[in-house]
Amino acid sequence: MAAAQGAGSSSAGPSGLPGSAPGHSSNSTAVAVWEWQDEFGRWRPYRGNVCSYIEQVFQASQQKGQRSGSGLVSSILLGHADPVLAPYVIDIPSLTQFRQDTGTMRAVRRHLFPGDSAAGQGIVWEWQNDEGGWSPYEMNVCIFLEEARATNHQRVDLGPMGYNYEVDFVAQVQTNKTTRFRRSVQRRLDAPYPVTASPAPLHTGAACSCQQCWLNSGTGPITTRYRHSMINFPNSSSTHQVSSRTASVSSSSVGFVPYNKPTLSGARSTTRLNAQSTLALPQAGGPSTGLSASNGVSAPSLPVKMPKPSKVNQALAATPTEPETVVKKYLEEVKGPPADEDCIICMEKLSSPSGYGDTCESSTIKPEMVGRLTNCQHSFHMLCMLAMYSNGNKDGSLQCPSCKTIYGEKTGTQPKGKMEVSTFPQSLPGHKDCGTIQIVYHISRGIQGPEHPNPGMPYTARGFPRYCYLPDNEKGRKVLELLRVAWKRRLIFTVGTSNTTGESNTVVWNEIHHKTEMDTNLSGHGYPDPNYLDNVLAELAAQGVTEDCLRQ
Repeated sequence: MAAAQGAGSSSAGPSGLPGSAPGHSSNSTAVAVWEWQDEFGRWRPYRGNVCSYIEQVFQASQQKGQRSGSGLVSSILLGHADPVLAPYVIDIPSLTQFRQDTGTMRAVRRHLFPGDSAAGQGIVWEWQNDEGGWSPYEMNVCIFLEEARATNHQRVDLGPMGYNYEVDFVAQVQTNKTTRFRRSVQRRLDAPYPVTASPAPLHTGAACSCQQCWLNSGTGPITTRYRHSMINFPNSSSTHQVSSRTASVSSSSVGFVPYNKPTLSGARSTTRLNAQSTLALPQAGGPSTGLSASNGVSAPSLPVKMPKPSKVNQALAATPTEPETVVKKYLEEVKGPPADEDCIICMEKLSSPSGYGDTCESSTIKPEMVGRLTNCQHSFHMLCMLAMYSNGNKDGSLQCPSCKTIYGEKTGTQPKGKMEVSTFPQSLPGHKDCGTIQIVYHISRGIQGPEHPNPGMPYTARGFPRYCYLPDNEKGRKVLELLRVAWKRRLIFTVGTSNTTGESNTVVWNEIHHKTEMDTNLSGHGYPDPNYLDNVLAELAAQGVTEDCLRQ
């Protein structure tokens, strides 16, 4: 689909539309919407129940900090709101979401909207992606569309919101103003977003430079995840809708739905939450709302167990895989930990016992033991690291939750398959001086092993064989060799939930982006893209695959 060109559009929204220009509301009732930023620079709202949990922990932390003079809680475990989100942690000081099993980091922001807006009513507007799934608009666009609908507009121009599209409410379609390509849109009712007190007049239009927008729409540091040259910065005024055909489960077409994984339940005590808060938390053991019923049942809340390591992973990794052995190999015990430092895994003080003491048992690692990683020197409860390792791939490697340093050789859960490579003389756009490398991945359906989310259950393999392309120059050949290493380490694909179709137990991409189109980059998955090779090298490095691997 053609990229949006809203920044260069001279079109304005319909006259009389309340949200067609920046403005502020005097209504002090507000709702807080937490959003994460995907690899295309778009903000995706967490679902209403997840936002309620994040906001409740955030507000309780603020109240406690005001009473005691201490700082905010350092991190929030999303698995407490939805078991499907167990691998994800929000680091509040840096406003960053961290995925513990892959090391992926994404910016996070908190934005306040009027209580009578679409967010306050739980109304979400979505557009249909290439696979037939539904992708949510950013929340400020949802509010803009809902205001237009409420004022009986039959059609609205999204140019003021940074999109090169117009939406027809009667036909329920979105049309690209340049290419005239049409997509279906829909209005969906979700759980309302959490109510909070607003310290200033609320913003009602597109982002501006007022104090409220600065204070309540902050983001974490710009990461290396922006892989497309036209949208390399989070605040770019040009916003893209792209095909999701090669997207992995990290970004979601239904709010935020990464793959099913057993939850790290009991990650911290609930005593830090404000028991008097009126915001409802999901009931422990209740059904997950991360996926709709039509997309299957989410993983139940399970305690951390110590299963025997996978024989497949033992064959792949040269290091021991017994959980206690791995933790003790890379962490040295610290005597007398600092009293004011938190463990970012369980969010308890390092001077207090681990929050996993009730759910993760070990004969050799006690809840009060604190360890320091040998290279990066970051400290955690050793039992927390044991629980994190036991809930992951158990391949003999550890990854620091703070800085992502990898200890050992990281391997993944990619099913058995075949990787084929060939070359041909035709050039890729942007690389006219060389031919093309074609990679073909073959994976067939099968049965999940002990390292997968649901051992013993079948998994599907949609869209295979998958064809990918690199320029046949020096850097392209280097990327190819590193992709060979990643393939051997089972890092390119995994078994999880598709963000485009919502199907669980299927083969999906695993955080190493590939170009699946040759002649156009309208979808974001083709050429030209001058930053792609550098960005994919950074993604490979985040998985522990670097040039050092080629020298071994």
